[in-house]
Amino acid sequence: MEEVVVEALRFGGGEGRIAAAREVAKFSSKQRQGVTEKGVISPLVLMLCEQNYEAIEAALFALLSLAFGSERNKIRIAKSGAIPEILKILECQIVPLLDLAAAALLILSSCTQNKLEIAASGAIQLLIHLLNLNCDIISMQAKLDFLSTLHNLSTCPQTVRQIARAGCVVSLLRLIYGLEKSSDLVEKIMGLLEEIVSSSDNALKKAAETGGTIPVLVEAMEEGSAQCKEHAVGILLVICQKYRDRYRGMILSEGVMPGLLQLSVDGTWRGKEKAKELLLLLRDCSNCGSRSKQSKNVLLEKVMRKIDRGERGGTSLKLVEEMIAKLRT
Repeated sequence: MEEVVVEALRFGGGEGRIAAAREVAKFSSKQRQGVTEKGVISPLVLMLCEQNYEAIEAALFALLSLAFGSERNKIRIAKSGAIPEILKILECQIVPLLDLAAAALLILSSCTQNKLEIAASGAIQLLIHLLNLNCDIISMQAKLDFLSTLHNLSTCPQTVRQIARAGCVVSLLRLIYGLEKSSDLVEKIMGLLEEIVSSSDNALKKAAETGGTIPVLVEAMEEGSAQCKEHAVGILLVICQKYRDRYRGMILSEGVMPGLLQLSVDGTWRGKEKAKELLLLLRDCSNCGSRSKQSKNVLLEKVMRKIDRGERGGTSLKLVEEMIAKLRT
């Protein structure tokens, strides 16, 4: 069977090649490796250039199958010229193929050796453009794959700067405004934003200066998933660490304290640690005024002393809960 498939892909006609590509997608891991060594990747990549949607679809399925679990095949597919062709499919917004092309780019971007080539091909700008389109033709899964691809690229020092320069920060923040903060999409966006602003001072400055950033981060920290809250507090923390005097008052004025204290108690391990760090940075901004504010400040200081000493247990939890209730009145 493998010999027939290889022969059809290398020398066969249209329908024969489509059938052969579909067979590749069904092969076992051992069979896939066998046909790869016999040179099926190049003809499959050539099929991506055809005007026949069935041919492109079959080739994408086959390439995804070959790339799955094989770093060597991911590199071979990229070197055979697949990346520009996948980007053309995405750029043309060919609806039946968008999800497959998004998945193919994602799996190729998971390979370290492919990241620079993908970034250099214009993928970053295209993915940001597609994420910001106000249309229903791009599925939620494709958008999640776009974000995951950008996240993969952002782990490479050379490409994270390209992502920052491409205007990604403002585009991602705009995306968040109209979305449910508990959604998977917002969780992915927050994770990518944290990666970018933690790696690029320019991106951090842009995020901090963009109107609406602080409110949307506070909202995400209160209403998002556990991972989303972790990323949101991480971004607020790096903003406060870098520009404390400029933004800590703004952060406090957005009512961050109840959510922050809650996160310090029941967030993820990393979320708790980030929340405590941010609390410590914000505490000095509590100016005494009214009797109510003085009462809140006294209680906050009790909580902070507990956090300073790393105390756990029922008393600390009770203090935090009391503080949260007072802050919300």
